[in-house]
Amino acid sequence: MKLAVKTLDNKDAGSVELDASVFGAPVRKDILLAMVRYQLAKRRAGTHKTRGISEVSGTGKKPYKQKGTGNARQGSLRSPQFRGGAVIFGPVNRSHAIDLPKKVRKMALKSALSSKAAEGKLVIIENVTAKSHKTKEMVASFKQLGIASAVIVTGADMDVNFARATTNIPLIDVLSINGANVYDILRRDMLVLTKEAVTALTEKLKD
Repeated sequence: MKLAVKTLDNKDAGSVELDASVFGAPVRKDILLAMVRYQLAKRRAGTHKTRGISEVSGTGKKPYKQKGTGNARQGSLRSPQFRGGAVIFGPVNRSHAIDLPKKVRKMALKSALSSKAAEGKLVIIENVTAKSHKTKEMVASFKQLGIASAVIVTGADMDVNFARATTNIPLIDVLSINGANVYDILRRDMLVLTKEAVTALTEKLKD
């Protein structure tokens, strides 16, 4: 599978051969769904918490005697039926992360890359070295390339000017190769890879 390579100025910079096992794999929507759920569950903080009866501030003394008052018997003012009392079966601090086999996660990333390639929404750029950190100039470059909503995956070392120039552009996400993930690839319309990112992804995912 061969794809043209462009520069940030939308000029031809040759072509690159894409590995069919990585960019031409079957698109498994069920695995993509499982991976997105895995990622979103893992990022949840799980810090929601209510206080149980042992954590509520207050006396442990019995409010009144057991019999003879005409009221229902009570053992503590910290019980949930009283104002300021405990919460029964409330949420506690916990991890929401779920398990997903490493092979399935690898297959999901292949499916995400392959889906963009199959839809014609994969763009290869020679490099993302910017001459200036100005956002306006980068917006103009993206307009020339026909990019409005995209995730851009660079090599391990990201150019500082490029990172600064793209920070405030809506619907544009920039990730290094180490941060490439299924959720971010699917949430944007286009996928833009540098030649270095293509090489790194191929080495990481090829069979």
